[in-house]
Amino acid sequence: MQNIAVDELARQAKLLKRYGSSVTILLIALIGVCFFKGNKPSKELTAERINIVEADGTLRMVLSNRARQHPGRMDNKDLPKRDRPAGLLFFNDEGDECGGLGYNGDKKEAAMFMTMDQYKNDQILTISYDQENHLGKPSRSYGFTLNDRDELPLSGQISYFDSLKKLKDTNAYVQGLRRYKAEGHLAQRMFLGKNKNGEVGLFLTDTKGRPRLRLFINEKNEPVFQALDENGNLMKK
Repeated sequence: MQNIAVDELARQAKLLKRYGSSVTILLIALIGVCFFKGNKPSKELTAERINIVEADGTLRMVLSNRARQHPGRMDNKDLPKRDRPAGLLFFNDEGDECGGLGYNGDKKEAAMFMTMDQYKNDQILTISYDQENHLGKPSRSYGFTLNDRDELPLSGQISYFDSLKKLKDTNAYVQGLRRYKAEGHLAQRMFLGKNKNGEVGLFLTDTKGRPRLRLFINEKNEPVFQALDENGNLMKK
């Protein structure tokens, strides 16, 4: 009985040895295939998201679909999860988001944009296209926008707007946005393009975001020049 047990153990040991050898050979073959395949250019790559990082792991670029899009990053901390369009995001040497490309669109609305962000802040330069459809009639605007922003960091802005959203009051949100702009945190200084009124031209504002100069072609193909005072009234020539 003892000899039978020893013989059985020896037989099992040989099987394990053969199994281990087979697995080792298979792993070596797979590694070899991956290595040699990796040296050849891929004709097509399918992925939901691609992260580009530095050697130390610092995030520099994200190419993603909508569902997996990065929420943004500032001061070595990811921003709260939020819905963002598919596109390409850029991050600076410190790992902070600093601009990007985005796009979305369906039967109700469509948009595409390229943005550049102020350091530790949000967009100051934008090339964009925006469309909304109401009762089957599209309303479009597209062009080049310049913004002025103060030194309130992006983290402070997000906290402010999150507090407004928690109120669940549309009027309170609108008033809060007006107060935000009145305090000088954000002012659109220039728009060059076509607005939703169908006017194509150059539109300039002052440091408080108030329209001051408008040079455009209206829907009737008439040239229009308007100089406005701080209250939005036409100035006398």
